[in-house]
Amino acid sequence: MQKGVVRKRRPTPLSEYGRQLSQKQELRNQYNLKERQFAKYVKETLAQKIREGTSADVFVARLEQRLDNVIFRAGLAGSRSEARQMVSHGHFLVNGKRTKVPSHEIKIGDAITVRTPSLKSVLFKNIAMKIAKHNPPSWLELNKGTLEVKRKGTPSLQELGLSVEVPLIFEFYSR
Repeated sequence: MQKGVVRKRRPTPLSEYGRQLSQKQELRNQYNLKERQFAKYVKETLAQKIREGTSADVFVARLEQRLDNVIFRAGLAGSRSEARQMVSHGHFLVNGKRTKVPSHEIKIGDAITVRTPSLKSVLFKNIAMKIAKHNPPSWLELNKGTLEVKRKGTPSLQELGLSVEVPLIFEFYSR
C-alpha cells in the first residue's frame, strides 16, 4: 500500500442499544425535556396498568398534555422553548389561575387564556397574524379572537406523526 493513501471505511451499523439511545434522545430533545423529567414520564407509563390503548399512546399523550406543549401546538409560541419561557414567566391562566409550571398537566375541558397585562407585551404584539394562518390539532380548540385554548380530546400517535419508534424508548429504560 502506498504511503499517504487513506482507505475509506464503511460506517459500522448502529447496535440495538445505539438505536434505542438515538430514538430516546431525539424524542427528548423534540419535547425540550431534561433527562430526569423524560425518564420519569417513561417509568410512570411503564408502571401503569394500561387498559385502553398502548403504552406508547399513553406516553406520548402525557408529553402532549404538558402546558408548554399545548401552548406550542395551539400556535401561541413559535417553539417549545419559547412556550416554556412564556409559561414560566406567568403569561397564562389555566382555568382562571396563573400558572408558571411548564409541566402542568392540561386535562380535557381545561381552558388556557393569556393574562390581560401580558397582551401588551412584545411577545403577543403580532400574535393575531401568527395564529390566523395556524390550524391547531383536532384535540385542541383555539378561539382566535380571545386567544383561549381548550383541550377537547387526547392526541393519537397517528395524528402526531412522530418520527421516532416509541417502543425502542421503553426497551431502553427497561434495561
